[in-house]
Amino acid sequence: MNAPEIPPDIRAAFDALPAKQASALRDLRKLIFTAAGEHVEIGALTETLKWGQPSYAPARPRIGSSVRLGVSKSDEIALFFICNTNLVEQFRELYGESLSFEKNRAIILPASEGEWPVADLKHCIALALTYHLRQSPRRHPRA
Repeated sequence: MNAPEIPPDIRAAFDALPAKQASALRDLRKLIFTAAGEHVEIGALTETLKWGQPSYAPARPRIGSSVRLGVSKSDEIALFFICNTNLVEQFRELYGESLSFEKNRAIILPASEGEWPVADLKHCIALALTYHLRQSPRRHPRA
């Protein structure tokens, strides 16, 4: 899936950042759409602003969790995940040697794409965007 044109509100969020961070986040945006396009079960993505940050999630319900793009407290770029999931814990187990993390909420990256482990990032993004599909079904007691 090719990344669509950046909507005006998302463009404004990127443009409000320093040029190097904005460029890196635009590159991550492309990577999110690429990862989603490699997994047919994800389908189309919605692109919105959540807490002033670009946010990406499957358009269909109960497919996956959102991925937000932003800047960490240490001014590095970040992919943020819903902190009450176990996603960052999974990422840390899989890619603790190649990725850096902020608590249970984010993958932290340098602003230069040449330093990113792209395959690892695409896998983490795909895991987030398919999160609900991989959860065990909840059992409901019979009424």
